[in-house]
Amino acid sequence: MPEFQHPISQFVISSDSARLDILAIHRYLSQDSYWAQNMPLATLERAIANSLNFGLFAPDGRLAGFARLVTDRATFAWLCDVFVLPEFRGQGLSKWLMEVVWAAPEIQGVRRRMLATLDAHGLYQQFGFQPLANPERYLEIKLANPYGTPTAN
Repeated sequence: MPEFQHPISQFVISSDSARLDILAIHRYLSQDSYWAQNMPLATLERAIANSLNFGLFAPDGRLAGFARLVTDRATFAWLCDVFVLPEFRGQGLSKWLMEVVWAAPEIQGVRRRMLATLDAHGLYQQFGFQPLANPERYLEIKLANPYGTPTAN
């Protein structure tokens, strides 16, 4: 599995899912994120098993961040569950994580890349994301309370 060394720091990004600290990812998503409060561990394990995952690791090997692509690796990629843990923020790591994710060979040439965010528009706009050109074409079914707590739209 590919591994990338940060050009300045000793941080590493790996797409080897075996390296992921699933419990640390679950702790952040289920307790601290606005989009996955109370997500069951089994749900996260199934999501990771069926996605292209990127772990961001600190120089001491601890998980520092994460990103996940739901993709068929041919036509579509949905970016989700992106975070950098608070103690590692402010070092440009989220931007670097996005550079590595979008350079992944598995998704080159996909015709549509999508994501949803409440508060990180500035980060994603640096990578070409913009509001939907034709939102009237998109439909969704969204469970309002999938894990037992209110969620942000």
